[in-house]
Amino acid sequence: MKVRIIEMPLDYGASRRGADMGPSAIRLAGLRDKLNSLGIESDDLYPPIHIPPQEYIDPASEISCDCAKHLGPILDACSQLANHVESVLKAGDFPLILGGDHSIALGSIAGVSAAHEAAGKKTGVLWIDAHGDFNTTKTTPSGNIHGMILAASCGYGIEQLTAFYTGKRKVDPTNVCYIGVRDLDAGEKRLMKEAGVRVFTMSDIDRRGISRTISEITTFFRERVDSVHVSFDIDAIDPRFAPGVGIEVPGGLTYREVLYLTEEMAATGMISSVDMVEVNPIHDVKNSTARMAVNLIGRLLGEKIF
Repeated sequence: MKVRIIEMPLDYGASRRGADMGPSAIRLAGLRDKLNSLGIESDDLYPPIHIPPQEYIDPASEISCDCAKHLGPILDACSQLANHVESVLKAGDFPLILGGDHSIALGSIAGVSAAHEAAGKKTGVLWIDAHGDFNTTKTTPSGNIHGMILAASCGYGIEQLTAFYTGKRKVDPTNVCYIGVRDLDAGEKRLMKEAGVRVFTMSDIDRRGISRTISEITTFFRERVDSVHVSFDIDAIDPRFAPGVGIEVPGGLTYREVLYLTEEMAATGMISSVDMVEVNPIHDVKNSTARMAVNLIGRLLGEKIF
């Protein structure tokens, strides 16, 4: 397997700045060494996607849309990402996308969807996140697009987002599974229930235990889809362990739990692509969160303790 690393230094989708430095932090935390230690051939293939800093963008030049901030630059950047991801998958390689805020998943899921549809594969999405990211412009309290991405990928929201890249829905919401959720807006919660996504909140994990929860997740995907795109927002981890994130939400997954989750998901043999997003070096301590991200990527690619 050849891993193609795609750096997506985008932080237009969130209010809190700094996630644009996430790809560099992950690289400096030893990503290449980790892949080499696993015997995985890796290649950047593309230079980091060029995204002008927000301060350099004239607001008057942006596509205007109520309650969807920075829509134009996000669509432009995600178009490049979608094309890269699609071409990597069609070449038989593995795209590893380093964010950036979670709005980058608009591009990664679109590219995955296009490639898998061409190959006749049914796509599932594992969304590891403290948040639902299932708002639309009608429900969002902030207007931040990183909170709308999964809804848009499932066909809910404004046409600029739902029709992005392929002109149609990217993933069937009944093939989407969440874990780590603990902070949902009222409107997105209603929409998630209507859409039929599978959700494992932190309360669900407390009731079931992590082992049973992960077993249910792997069974969910084995019974429904051919391959899984894993979109990992590092804020799924409790901020006691991962301080360098975009939005800290207490009460999250432990580091041990996410290592177990990623190892078990890799064991399914179904992971086709990965996002690692929302690493924010501004709020990190000695790059510890980025090092965590590197270890989690290693587990998703098959690393085991013994």
